[in-house]
Amino acid sequence: MASSGCSTERGRTSRNASFSGGMDLELVPETGCLSIIVLGASGDLAKKKTFPALFNLYRQGFLQSGEVHIFGYARTKISDVELRDRIRGHLVHGNAASSDLSEDLSNFLHLIKYVSGSYDSEDGFRLLDKEIYEHEVSKNSQEGSSQRLFYLALPPSVYPIVCKMIRHFCMNKSDLGGWTRVIVEKPFGKDLGSAEELSSQLGELFDEQQIYRIDHYLGKELVQNLLVLRFANRLFLPLWNRDNIDNIQIVFREDFGTDGRGGYFDEYGIIRDIIQNHLLQVLCLVAMEKPVSLKPEHIRDEKVKVLQSVPPIKTEEVVLGQYEGYKDDPTVSDKSNTPTFATVILHIKNERWDGVPFILKAGKALNSRKAEIRVQFKDVPGDIFKCKKHARNEFVIRLQPSEAMYMKLTVKKPGLEMSTIQSELDLSYKQRYQGVTIPEAYERLILDTIRGDQQHFVRRDELKVAWEIFTPLLHRIDEGELEPIPYKPGSRGPEEADELLAKAGYIQTHGYIWIPPTL
Repeated sequence: MASSGCSTERGRTSRNASFSGGMDLELVPETGCLSIIVLGASGDLAKKKTFPALFNLYRQGFLQSGEVHIFGYARTKISDVELRDRIRGHLVHGNAASSDLSEDLSNFLHLIKYVSGSYDSEDGFRLLDKEIYEHEVSKNSQEGSSQRLFYLALPPSVYPIVCKMIRHFCMNKSDLGGWTRVIVEKPFGKDLGSAEELSSQLGELFDEQQIYRIDHYLGKELVQNLLVLRFANRLFLPLWNRDNIDNIQIVFREDFGTDGRGGYFDEYGIIRDIIQNHLLQVLCLVAMEKPVSLKPEHIRDEKVKVLQSVPPIKTEEVVLGQYEGYKDDPTVSDKSNTPTFATVILHIKNERWDGVPFILKAGKALNSRKAEIRVQFKDVPGDIFKCKKHARNEFVIRLQPSEAMYMKLTVKKPGLEMSTIQSELDLSYKQRYQGVTIPEAYERLILDTIRGDQQHFVRRDELKVAWEIFTPLLHRIDEGELEPIPYKPGSRGPEEADELLAKAGYIQTHGYIWIPPTL
């Protein structure tokens, strides 16, 4: 496409067809130039996640040099070249060196322009608007037909003032098909009150269709596969209910501590940081009813219904932990009550799930690193093979690392004896889909924002109901009514958590270890 204009060809596909699953996707909307503005451009989030995601979209053909320009904005007083040098190493990390990569990298970096200014500065945002407008004019884009995407890689405390500045000084006119969209990162508040206040402040400035509350877990490949898995396979339809499933675990484990983020983490804790958003979003997709269609609002309607069916969390169904040495961090208070580990049991009071415990479990400084969904089925009635010694059937969806889905089954042990062992039916992505690059979550979600698809973003009413579930528990923790139990780094967490799982009905498989297959 000639660089003198900004129109796009409909139906053009990516250079990497595996990214789109074979479907034709528009690179950018039909008319006008696309400007992507990264606010907080000099910070870690922008350098490690936002800019690499944009670069990968560029390399795969979803962003074209003649159609898009990228602006960085932050308080740091640096030049265009200095910003490019700061992010260069993060863009090539993990990519094999090649002449194509070098050329792509050089071309991409030249799309980036930097503007320095305060987040409450009218002059700074007027200058930013001027730079964006000059880019649009240079591409012969008709006023009001261009698109502006603002990515707030910033602390939530500055969202209101930054959004106010965007609204007053950087909006694109929409009367000719242009748009302005804003991506905001979590955490969306600290409890129901602060979340509602933040939502109200943003809601006064932008329509809900312009606000994209990003939760990167919704962009993960295996999370996105949940709807297909559940609603496109006859096998699961009759099994996915309280008649066959005993309990469901959604687990997030890290084998390291706060790693220099102690001050930030101590303000939020593991429930706010992981469980109330990431794991609760996964729960919605596991538990929701089939939507009327794949339209974003139909899917988000069903997610809200799930959350509305969850009663308050009982104190006796919570175990909190804090790893030994956490308070050695000089940025953490010696009297910190912040949990670095939590196991919480939720119940969904509807026809499908009444009586099935949903166990959300997350922790730092544990004995392994993984995130997975574990669906444990009930015992086989009339157990003539004495299979209970091998534990139950389980369906495991491993979100990270080593993405996989596997079903734990009891089978006959090879040989002359009629004895049984536990094995698995395994779909490991690296083996099954060789040569296919699984996109990072941020790539997918930024592309969805450009396309105007809000399916994988959190709606305001969904956010409100999610905070309603957890706020009473969080206030009890903040007020010292619940205290975390010390646990050793490198362990499974507090022993009381395993006891809570046993009370909930979960039966742990002893002696079985899933080993990712190799060729």
